[in-house]
Amino acid sequence: MTKRPEEIALMATAGKLLADVFARLDGLALVGMSTMQVNDLVDRFIVETLGARPASKGQYGYAYALNASRNQVVCHGVPSPADVLESGDIVNFDITLEKNGYIADSSKTYMVGDVAPAARRLVQVTYEAMWKGIRAVRPGARLGDVGHAIERHARRHGYSVVREYCGHGIGREMHEPPQVLHWGRPQTGLTLREGMVFTIEPMLNQGREAVCTEDDGWTVVTRDGQLSAQFEHTVAVTRHGVRVLTLRADERMQ
Repeated sequence: MTKRPEEIALMATAGKLLADVFARLDGLALVGMSTMQVNDLVDRFIVETLGARPASKGQYGYAYALNASRNQVVCHGVPSPADVLESGDIVNFDITLEKNGYIADSSKTYMVGDVAPAARRLVQVTYEAMWKGIRAVRPGARLGDVGHAIERHARRHGYSVVREYCGHGIGREMHEPPQVLHWGRPQTGLTLREGMVFTIEPMLNQGREAVCTEDDGWTVVTRDGQLSAQFEHTVAVTRHGVRVLTLRADERMQ
């Protein structure tokens, strides 16, 4: 379950490349682009520019380089030429990248064009909630501490936390133990140890936490049709705290 320092170094390399992918997306206007156009751009950038592999392609039969989850889509949105981004949308791009046999996983919710204040607030609080969870990571802490920090922040601002989907261990495989819940009670769950690597990826809903999967078998949406947002980083437990392996250039430890 824990990774050796040399493995974490390789994962940090993958994480840096993945941060470069999001920097490329940051430069796009997005309005008028289809989610398939974004997918194809990301695919080419990972392969041709970064010399890496989009790790989601072929995983569990999935055919694309990213998930594109727009507005009421919670997660696992499938890119489509017909899914054209409009001003006022929020859209999460969830991307995995493999380099030298190790995988990094990260996502970011983008605000497209002129976004309403209520949607902007949801996106901001979701980002803050992810960082609340990250800051709870240290040797000797428990996974329940991480989930509790996220859920407390979300509920304080009037949002619900999706419970059906969670973070996960990661390394040579995209999904490894442990499961990292985004809700919980302090001082419960697995005790964190130096060398553990996992994702923290909370999904917050404007309305109820209930979700359902559409007929394509992938796309998960809010049952009440209200907005959902998500952010994700891959983190490693260090001797004294936490290291964010997918930290982007415009970020710093919150």
